[in-house]
Amino acid sequence: MLKIHVNRKYSLVVDIVIIILLGLLMYGVVSFGHEWTNKFHPTTVIDLSATALPLYALFSTIRASVAYLLSLGFSLIVGYCAAKFIWAEKIIIPCLDILQSIPVLGFLPGLVFGFIALFPNTNTGLELAAIVMIFTGQVWNMTFSFYSSIKSIPPELLEASSIMGMSVYKRFIKLELPFSAVNLAWNSLMSMAGGWFFLSVCEAFTLGEREFRLPGIGAYMATAISQGDNIAMMLGVFAMVVIIITMDFIVWRPVLAWVHKFRLEEVPGGAVSEPFIKLMLKQSYIYKIMKFLAHKCGRLLQKITSKINTHMFRPVGGARKSSITKAPSGKIMERSLAGFFILVVSFFTLFLLWQMVKLVQIYLTLSLEVWLQILMAALFTLMRVLVTLVLSSLWAVPVGIYIGMSEKRVKLAQPIVQVLASFPAPMLYPLALALFFHLGMSFHIGSMFLMMLGVQWYVLFNVLAGAMRIPQELLYMTNLLQVSNYKRWFTLYIPCVFPALVTGWVTAAGGAWNASIVAEFVSYRGQTLKTPGIGATISVAAAEADFPLLLASLSVMVVMVIILNRTVWAKLYKLSTTRFRMDT
Repeated sequence: MLKIHVNRKYSLVVDIVIIILLGLLMYGVVSFGHEWTNKFHPTTVIDLSATALPLYALFSTIRASVAYLLSLGFSLIVGYCAAKFIWAEKIIIPCLDILQSIPVLGFLPGLVFGFIALFPNTNTGLELAAIVMIFTGQVWNMTFSFYSSIKSIPPELLEASSIMGMSVYKRFIKLELPFSAVNLAWNSLMSMAGGWFFLSVCEAFTLGEREFRLPGIGAYMATAISQGDNIAMMLGVFAMVVIIITMDFIVWRPVLAWVHKFRLEEVPGGAVSEPFIKLMLKQSYIYKIMKFLAHKCGRLLQKITSKINTHMFRPVGGARKSSITKAPSGKIMERSLAGFFILVVSFFTLFLLWQMVKLVQIYLTLSLEVWLQILMAALFTLMRVLVTLVLSSLWAVPVGIYIGMSEKRVKLAQPIVQVLASFPAPMLYPLALALFFHLGMSFHIGSMFLMMLGVQWYVLFNVLAGAMRIPQELLYMTNLLQVSNYKRWFTLYIPCVFPALVTGWVTAAGGAWNASIVAEFVSYRGQTLKTPGIGATISVAAAEADFPLLLASLSVMVVMVIILNRTVWAKLYKLSTTRFRMDT
């Protein structure tokens, strides 16, 4: 029987607020659905008035949220396969390295024209293309984080789960997912920031002579900047800050407080105060009813999953599985996944071979001089990427460790860092460029700092998450031994966060290659600023619909990324999972 005990003094107010928010959300979802089913209109007229901004902001939030859910599902499935199966790891990780380094504009033409061809009469194809483009800006760091977390699980915990006879499903739910929860939560924050970063590109873009506009805050800001409407730009910035703070209040604070309990430590750390939104919801009748219904649905789903799990992973010969007998669930799951994976890989291999024939024909249309220009542009961007990583690490590593070592500092800094990281850096480019030119800095150097505005947060968030996972007993031990601050940093802090730092470097490098398309080719005060680089080359090729140049530039970038992965990141990943592995 459902029993509800709430404080009547506040319950009515909280319930009214919840009803209003749910009503606004339903209105936004219905309006967003109408936008999908309306007749195909690729160029929406963007209204720069303040009254249109709330609905645009809600549309963009829904797109980013749907893309995040897709990213989370992709990360859990692909990251798990890469971490658990060696044969899958050898294929998945190089593919992820390549995909995360392909900028949004690299996916743009194929996604837009492909989805429009599937849905020629409605805006569904264009909306799906925008969501998938946002997905490509969110998913890679989450997948790498989940993969590296599973790879760094202490062997003692894995052996204990085997001795207890845990099935693949129970091990995933009881061990692997909780162990990776902290890193996954902070990288989810960073993924949402990555989605906001390319919002203007995903909602407002040009392919040759065709312009595409979707109603959203990204298109609103792009239109305001192109028309030089300062009031609209300030309204867009204000709306963006409101969205980020609201998401932090409703979603990320409760999530980060919840994952804190999954920290790996024998000595418990300080208690985390409950988020204010949770304290408010405890006074709500509606929330109590929704929680009760969700609990019942969860119990029903658990029973169904348990029956399916028992049927699929029943011991051979019908023997009863003892508490110390390992069920053959791992082998069954591995064979099933291997068969499905081989089928998918075979299909994509044939598809890629077919596409390679077409690519070779396109490559032959370009002269040797064009190829040399593309190669030189890629080397310029590579130099900027490496310098950006170094500069980002110089401040993000010590700051991330300093914040992550204190619950009070995390609570204070988290919303500030989240707003700074989530705010789309391209919206700040006009202000940054004005500052750079005032200081006498050339655009060749300034473009590197424009890239840094977006990618530095990948390093900070991963280091912060790694610092929060440092066991309390190790900190107490260094205090008892009176270890100096210098030795503590280089013998405890940095080694403990190194696996997370490597993930931060890999994802930041991918983000830097992506950011080059908007940092090396910028519209500023009626003029176009361009610096030699692969990002500028891709931007020009996409704007002019020069697909041979676009494909050649992307191919050179992919080759650069593969070389960097084979010579640097692979060795660092191996080092992080061996020498710097945190075992209990």
